[in-house]
Amino acid sequence: MPTYEYECAKCGGTLEKFQSMTEKPLKKCPSCGGSTLKRLIGAGAGIIFKGSGFYQTDYRSESYKKKQKEDTCSNPGSKPACGAGKSCPAD
Repeated sequence: MPTYEYECAKCGGTLEKFQSMTEKPLKKCPSCGGSTLKRLIGAGAGIIFKGSGFYQTDYRSESYKKKQKEDTCSNPGSKPACGAGKSCPAD
């Protein structure tokens, strides 16, 4: 649920209200009691990603992954992509 900002046209007071998007906008000012509250257009909130993260490589195509695995397995000096101590399917 978003937090909406309101401003009273009568007294100039401002407030924030945590409301559902389907809830009707507030009309009555809690400071002066007037019915001139207006919902302000806010900048919105930033997106927060939680967890291990989202990386460019998370959504690689299967053909890219296959080519990457072949290149890594064929290069003897590199760490095997198919798992340490296991034989490479490309071998």
